[in-house]
Amino acid sequence: MNDAVYAVLDAWIDDHFDDEVGFLQALVRVPTDTPPGDNAPHAEATATLLAAMGLAAERHPVSAAEVQAQGMASITNLIVRHRFGPDGGTIALNAHGDVVPPGEGWTHDPYGGDIVDGKLYGRAAAVSKSDFATYTFALRALAAAAPPARGAVELHFTYDEEFGGELGPGWLLKHGLTKPDLLIAAGFSYQVVTAHNGCLQLEVTLHGLASHAAYPDTGIDALQAANHVLTALYAHNPVLRARLSQVPGITHPYLNVGRIEGGSNTNVVPGKVVLKLDRRMIPEEDAATVEAELRALITGTVATTSPGVRVELRRLLLAHSLQPLPGHERLAATVQRHAQALFGEPIPQVGTPLYTDVRLYGAAGVPAVIYGAGPRTVLESNAKRADEHLVLDDLRRATKVVARTLHDLLAG
Repeated sequence: MNDAVYAVLDAWIDDHFDDEVGFLQALVRVPTDTPPGDNAPHAEATATLLAAMGLAAERHPVSAAEVQAQGMASITNLIVRHRFGPDGGTIALNAHGDVVPPGEGWTHDPYGGDIVDGKLYGRAAAVSKSDFATYTFALRALAAAAPPARGAVELHFTYDEEFGGELGPGWLLKHGLTKPDLLIAAGFSYQVVTAHNGCLQLEVTLHGLASHAAYPDTGIDALQAANHVLTALYAHNPVLRARLSQVPGITHPYLNVGRIEGGSNTNVVPGKVVLKLDRRMIPEEDAATVEAELRALITGTVATTSPGVRVELRRLLLAHSLQPLPGHERLAATVQRHAQALFGEPIPQVGTPLYTDVRLYGAAGVPAVIYGAGPRTVLESNAKRADEHLVLDDLRRATKVVARTLHDLLAG
């Protein structure tokens, strides 16, 4: 019986696949570079496209004050609600529209949606405007070809993943606009992802005393202090490598200093240096313990190596890890079963060293998996690099996987 339903769903998706590809091209052609993060125009364009397909999108604008405090220009989050019957649970499908700027090195227009050799090129083609298309057409297939008698599906299209998600899914959940029973969130590989790392980002400001380079003894060199801090931080990475995770796909914690700013001129002893660092946390780690350890390492290093230097620490981001919640098992197993059938290869359940805004659903008690259109590995798609692209056959098959999964879960 189910095989016949799957065949009907698959056929509907095949018949409408050109429309799905066109939808994705239209989404790629509206930039959502974050920063600057002026994302409300993309939400409006998406809502208009959805309305043309008979899907009414609720628009939920985030206040200008909240958005600007986060360093962005505009956010409007979207929810599409489709109820099939009066009883049953709600399955949410979440993808984010914001994305890092394209950068250099492209051989295709990053906003062109070009199709070459079965691949669609463009910024966010793979992560994660692709899953705006995956989820929209999976829902449409289910509604048109095999509507269940119970349950509901929601599409959550949000615009704050790059800056942490608090004004995307976090904002929708905090304002009580949704409380689904299960979640499938935007994917980036063939795997079914059930856990991910957390992330702590700190800003370290070292205050010395600027002076003329001809009289260095009259100053306090903040850059020398930064050098001691950097040495201590990088010496900490071998310690972190020994802390192994038990989650397949995740290895160990690690630390990266991604930005350094300081000094005023070549003939001036630097009076101030700012470091920005990223500490990835495995699911087994406690975030408060990690932050306390890192703060103690930095302040202790400055105290023992750099007399006269004052250190100021500011947390930029704390993203908790995603851990599997009770109830995720059937969701993960159903996605995995259909993915293996449609892709013809083993599809593992794994964790990922990335962090995502899916953690916010987990923190709200919503069992979740990460799955959608994507390559075998993240690197294959050039996600967040030049010439990001999506293999269209992956989009087709992932849409079928999600449609079948929705059918099975809503059918009970």
